[in-house]
Amino acid sequence: MSKTLDIESYISKDDVACWISKRYLEWNSYRQIWISEKEEIQRYVFATDTTKTSNVSLPWSNKTTIPKLCQIRDNLFANYMATMFPKRKNIVWEGATKADEDVTKSSAIESYMSWVVDRPEYYHEVAKLVLDYIDYGNVFVMPEWIDGRNQATGSDKTQLGYVGPRLRRINPLDLVFDPTAITFTDAPKIIRTMLSIGEVKEIIERESSPVDDAEDAEDLYTYMKKIRQHAAEFPGEVTTKDAIYQIAGFDSYRSYLQSNMVEVLTFYGDLYNQATDTFERNQIIKIVDRHRILSQRPNPSFFGHAPIYHVGWRVRPDNLWAMGPLDNLVGLQYRIDHLENMKADVWDLTRFPVFKVKGIPADDWEWEPGARIHMDTDSDVELMAPDVGALQANTEIAILEQKMEEMAGSPKEAMGFRTPGEKTKYEVQRLENAASRIFQNKISQFEMHLVEPVLNAMLELARRNMNDTVIRTFDTEFKIATFKNLTPEDITGNGRIRPMAARHFAEQAQMVQDLNNFASSSAGQDPEVLMHFSSVKLARMWEQLLDLSEYNIVEPYIRITERADATHLSNVATEQMAQNTMTPSGMGTDFDHNAIDQAQAPLVPGTPENQGSQGPPA
Repeated sequence: MSKTLDIESYISKDDVACWISKRYLEWNSYRQIWISEKEEIQRYVFATDTTKTSNVSLPWSNKTTIPKLCQIRDNLFANYMATMFPKRKNIVWEGATKADEDVTKSSAIESYMSWVVDRPEYYHEVAKLVLDYIDYGNVFVMPEWIDGRNQATGSDKTQLGYVGPRLRRINPLDLVFDPTAITFTDAPKIIRTMLSIGEVKEIIERESSPVDDAEDAEDLYTYMKKIRQHAAEFPGEVTTKDAIYQIAGFDSYRSYLQSNMVEVLTFYGDLYNQATDTFERNQIIKIVDRHRILSQRPNPSFFGHAPIYHVGWRVRPDNLWAMGPLDNLVGLQYRIDHLENMKADVWDLTRFPVFKVKGIPADDWEWEPGARIHMDTDSDVELMAPDVGALQANTEIAILEQKMEEMAGSPKEAMGFRTPGEKTKYEVQRLENAASRIFQNKISQFEMHLVEPVLNAMLELARRNMNDTVIRTFDTEFKIATFKNLTPEDITGNGRIRPMAARHFAEQAQMVQDLNNFASSSAGQDPEVLMHFSSVKLARMWEQLLDLSEYNIVEPYIRITERADATHLSNVATEQMAQNTMTPSGMGTDFDHNAIDQAQAPLVPGTPENQGSQGPPA
């Protein structure tokens, strides 16, 4: 009989850690239906045929899938990114007091944050967040401080690297929270992370600075290694009774302990400790192996809540897990694949039809052009022709595809195609603005509820961790790069950062249309009305609307100066041409000098060269 080890009788539990682990299992169970829906969407997005999707159960010979969901996903991603990252990124600092609105402070904060978001790491991380926005309908992100400086090998010099805040995307499948909370900010959260035993060792050394904490951390690391060694050496079966030890991705708790991987559950929120009868507010607690506390500390953020931010695509009234743009389109994708494969099967039946054979033919025969079938008197072969009406499914498929585009908030105009029908002068712009309202609403929602708070959190993180930093800025007026030396005091103020890319993008389009309409109206062409408009200010407004400020095109009355310069250069060129005309060209300097002298000598009467001419008297 094999030996059996109950792992619960061997490990040393921590009550707080077990409570957090149970909350993780509870909140994770609330979203199982949501997870299954997202898995189906992912299969459709990346499917190459229907055998990879739920359409595999259809009784069709053809297994073609039309990747409409994938095309809508790519279309939304391209347009979202183009709107969020226009030619110029506008980040505005709004101070809460007059001192915080100081030009120097505003310039320092805006320059620093522009320097942060201009890095390629920011763009790549936002691209992942936008894909989560489309695929899952839920985006989770938090700021983190990165120190990219490295010590050069064999030298006391430090290699320079990026030091500052950056975005950290959180996989929606790795985060759980109470979905019935009033707001996501108030909801306690747990993030699941899989690390190696070496990475856990590094966390222990980094987060245990006091001597007592270092000793406790070393004891915990020794304990973790001990239970893993014991589970590996035990010859019998290792069992557990508590469901919290069923680690996702592993067959058993023993296989988890033998994998050299460590599951870390990081809890953010308020906690009531029953052991000490205390209420601990705004804590960050890390749990390993579902039963021991790795570290616990108060959240250092000045905002007073966990620095984790969330935005949903289609918000539910009583559930914080939002829907995505592709959720309601899976059924239509199923229908499109159904019609496409049914149509293909009908085509196959017309080429390789079914035959109804009556009686027994005299000999075997093959279906081919010119084939002969020898039959007896009572035998017959009849072609079972399919209903070719199914071949008209292309029209219905096109209608379904157009519906999917519209329901996802991505009209065909966003792809550069114009809807049928003749349009008047400004009808096209008006229709595009109306058709893209869902699109503008969703991207503005992403910017206001996610990008704006996380940028402010990155600024707050920089205030707490930054030393003197040199940033690069570019002066668009003088076309030179300048460098600023900033301190934490320079970027400290009471106010907020506002990104204006998506909202500014929509406002620009609407403003351009309104200005064009005004210019073509009777009021816009009335000289008595136009005399009250400043031409310089109108030029600067157009420069801003068209994102031309970096080219330094607008200067007050520059046309007068340029016209004067052009006239001056034209006059100089005319004078130069006149002088060139009156000046000998110098050609013929290599002619015979005797011929020149003879031509310049006085004419003598009677010579053959001067016959018929009369010279002076002798």
